Amino acid sequence: MIDHISLKVQDFPKAKAFYEKALAPLGFRVMMGFPEAAGFGDTHPAFWIGSERSAAKSAGPVHIAFVARDRAAVDAFYEAAVAAGGKDNGKPGLRPQYHPHYYGAFVTDPDGNNVEAVCHKPE
Repeated sequence: MIDHISLKVQDFPKAKAFYEKALAPLGFRVMMGFPEAAGFGDTHPAFWIGSERSAAKSAGPVHIAFVARDRAAVDAFYEAAVAAGGKDNGKPGLRPQYHPHYYGAFVTDPDGNNVEAVCHKPE
């Protein structure tokens, strides 16, 4: 159900150092990074932190991405979420900056959170 989640942090270097140490005993490490953003995980970056200035910034205090079975499901999520009152925060499409097959769509929910559906499969 959940692919990944992101939190905004006020002091990125301090937060990164904290999570690197706190998550290490669980087997999680930084798997991907951008300026002022880092993704932790064991098989893929499932927990992200980022500053307000980061390249991976999102609307709202929380970003959550749901797993989609295919690209058509990402498209359907986007249409349904916008019809339900969500605001466009990134139309469905490839996001090769994450990896070549990353296909996602983003909406801002009524509380200002960034909600995404993502498919990692090639089509």
